[in-house]
Amino acid sequence: MLRAYGDGNLFGEPFGNGPVRVLWLHGWGRRGQDFSDSASLMARANIASVALDLPGFGASPLPATSGGARHYAELLAPALRAMSDGPLVVVGHSFGGTVATVLAAHYPPLVRSLVLTGAPILRSSAASPSPLGYRVLRSLHRRRMIGDARMEAARQKFGSLDYRNASGRLREVLVASVNESYESELTMIHQPVALVWGENDREVPFEVAQRGALLLAGPHSLRLLPHVGHFVPTDAPDELVAAVNEVLL
Repeated sequence: MLRAYGDGNLFGEPFGNGPVRVLWLHGWGRRGQDFSDSASLMARANIASVALDLPGFGASPLPATSGGARHYAELLAPALRAMSDGPLVVVGHSFGGTVATVLAAHYPPLVRSLVLTGAPILRSSAASPSPLGYRVLRSLHRRRMIGDARMEAARQKFGSLDYRNASGRLREVLVASVNESYESELTMIHQPVALVWGENDREVPFEVAQRGALLLAGPHSLRLLPHVGHFVPTDAPDELVAAVNEVLL
């Protein structure tokens, strides 16, 4: 059953009894339900947790203003303070992992340790520029030489699936997020960090985790999961549980 957290505009599903010790943050276009298997396993071990729906996803309404992971961390910080008397282990997948990274860096009293999986904490070295045709149309649109309808058609043709599926403020959030990189935050993180990556993750390759780990100020571990892709929360929930247990010690 969903519960409201923070100022009442964030919703999530609690698992287990007792003080909350773990917070699960899902990826773009997903919801907290992705962590149901992991959270249920933790509950059987008497470790309570909350699988949150991030603003604009699942049961949580859109934020009042747009912004990337840094803005989302500001929105989530009051909820972390309200749901526990002590710092939490924060588990973040994909976009949720970037939010978790910012939380650990800028709100260290709220975060005991991190588990990151498939999180675009740095831009991939393999990232390619936008197609030339799209860049030309974008330049023409900025100069008001083509209209909004034609520009939107170009976005639908050339944009990523996430971009095509987003609209309005949520699209603004996505654009802000993909233009962020978190080198400065990584150097500020002194808490333990476990990076758990799918070997076949094509959205955020393992090299992103490897480069990010070099910037971390505190203890960290890297775990590569054979035959697993981007969706570790649903495809390898037991591996996330193992990582949480590692950083809970």
